[in-house]
Amino acid sequence: MTLLLNVCGLSKLYGERRAVDGVSFQVQSGQTVGLIGPNGAGKSTTVGIVCGLLRADAGSVELDGVAIGAGASDVKRKIGFVPQDLALYEDLSARENLRLFAALYGIKGAQMTARCDEVLSLVNLSDRAGDKPSTFSGGMKRRLNIAAALMHDPQLLILDEPTVGVDPQSRNAIFDTLEKLKAMGRSLIYTSHYMEEVERLADHIVIIDHGKVLADESPEALYRRLPSQAALRIELADGAPKALVDALAALPGVTSVHAGPGGLDIALATGADALSVMAWLHGQGCRPLHFATARTKLEDIFLNLTGRSLRD
Repeated sequence: MTLLLNVCGLSKLYGERRAVDGVSFQVQSGQTVGLIGPNGAGKSTTVGIVCGLLRADAGSVELDGVAIGAGASDVKRKIGFVPQDLALYEDLSARENLRLFAALYGIKGAQMTARCDEVLSLVNLSDRAGDKPSTFSGGMKRRLNIAAALMHDPQLLILDEPTVGVDPQSRNAIFDTLEKLKAMGRSLIYTSHYMEEVERLADHIVIIDHGKVLADESPEALYRRLPSQAALRIELADGAPKALVDALAALPGVTSVHAGPGGLDIALATGADALSVMAWLHGQGCRPLHFATARTKLEDIFLNLTGRSLRD
């Protein structure tokens, strides 16, 4: 991979409030970076600076080695931005919206027509090209917004909370589009406060809270931060006496055991440790009524880093 975007030491003040405080991260060519944090963490301000829409009080942003500032510059043409708020004209058709965005980038004639067809197909809206966004669902509008940001074929696509206010089916349609872009080698920055979205899409994750970067790692490295990589929940027919819980907690691979009214919640070092725990319980004559396994989630990592839930 080659370095595409270099963000170094960004800071931004709004009066006395420091919205962004020394934020640094990188995006490699072909990489999808998830920028995650709760509402108000500084994600939108950060991407606004990266796009050149806001001026930083300190720090720098370089794309392909060229500095991005708040003024007009050719390097900004290499960025496509999908904002939280829809940037569409409701009284124009989908195709007319795209033609308008193409014209802003000097794309004309046959090239414009071909590009409209390409991006409409990419977001699965070809059959609605002649319809106005006022007749679209929220998810379809979001997909058209993505199509508009792709009209000038940018190297880097930045999406700021692109699934806000859409239903699960529409969210999956947006994911399908973004996974197509990943397969095409497109570089993406995806901001969200939904951990499950970032887990599905991102190759690299930047966690931000109160304007500061708390983690900047691959998903695998983040998971290794926690002593527990998996969990096992078991309900036993005869309950779980304290002696059993204590012995279970001392087993290799078990990092903690909590006995609640619904059964045992067992934190494990790895998912493979679930098998040895189940075998041990069987050897003790325990009869599970049912059990379930789960992997540690990014939500748990965020809670470990900040002491609070991502959606607080």
